[in-house]
Amino acid sequence: MKILVTGGLGFIGSHTVVELQNVGYEVVIIDNLSNSSEDVVNGIVAITGKKPIFEKLDLREKAAVENFFEKYTDIAGVIHFAASKAVGESVTNPLLYYENNISTLIYLLQELQKKDDANFIFSSSCTVYGQADVMPIDENAAIKPAMSPYGNTKQIGEEIITDVAKVSGINAILLRYFNPIGAHPSGEIGELPIGVPQNLVPFITQTGIGLRKELMVYGDDYPTPDGTCIRDYIHVVDLAKAHVVALQRLLDKKNAEKVETFNLGTGVGSSVLEVIKSFEKVSDKPFPFKIVARREGDVTQAYASTDKANNVLGWKTESSLDEAMDSAWKWETKIRNK
Repeated sequence: MKILVTGGLGFIGSHTVVELQNVGYEVVIIDNLSNSSEDVVNGIVAITGKKPIFEKLDLREKAAVENFFEKYTDIAGVIHFAASKAVGESVTNPLLYYENNISTLIYLLQELQKKDDANFIFSSSCTVYGQADVMPIDENAAIKPAMSPYGNTKQIGEEIITDVAKVSGINAILLRYFNPIGAHPSGEIGELPIGVPQNLVPFITQTGIGLRKELMVYGDDYPTPDGTCIRDYIHVVDLAKAHVVALQRLLDKKNAEKVETFNLGTGVGSSVLEVIKSFEKVSDKPFPFKIVARREGDVTQAYASTDKANNVLGWKTESSLDEAMDSAWKWETKIRNK
């Protein structure tokens, strides 16, 4: 059974390709390599023993998307990762985010709408909740006005999918991620940002290896126990496995609604300083950081209620923060020592 994974050479996408292939799916990857490398294919092969089909394609090109679906008429499901994803960058370059995250989704759905039956997994985000009033955040929490263009693209994306599903054969699951970190325990694939990392953990590991001078901690005056922002950090392999479970739910017609939503997190909030302490523990070295002013677009805290994902989707996380940080550090040391 062929599954399309867009952005399949990226961080979460590549780990999901591994988990799909591990349970027997045939995977076709679309990636434009804007924030990834074709070398990731070799890592996937090293882990699974199978080579996914790779099509270098930019989903912003409508004709290219149409041609892809004319070539691959037997796609049973689509997992859509391809998107720009840095909150800070979206604030400074909003049009990039609206073009890359919205137009690509529209072009994919236009092709899937032509099918009598289509299964679609959407890579969404807890940013749709904005600064939630109650912790932990469950799926019924209010969708607040977005605090960044990135968050807004995820809100708009969910609305588009919901509207299209009502009038088509598309069934969809919206997976709202909290904060994916870590790397595959094999050390063959992991997070490999191009340029300066926009996310906390790769910046920490790059600083630990000596590529960066120090980490800027944006604010220590938040109303949290240590004053720094709190997030729910989930191991990327746990997250990847959730996509396989969600896809199988759609393929088996077990979804209760045309569009279902699940939060994916550990249910535990960790502060920036706690993440730093975890890194110091697994790396056995002190870590240089500096407290600076708050950053626009950051919420104070966000961590998931996992009840629905555990009980309805039938999935739960297995790895701890220390295990995720340890895998991220092993990945960083491996790629720098090549």
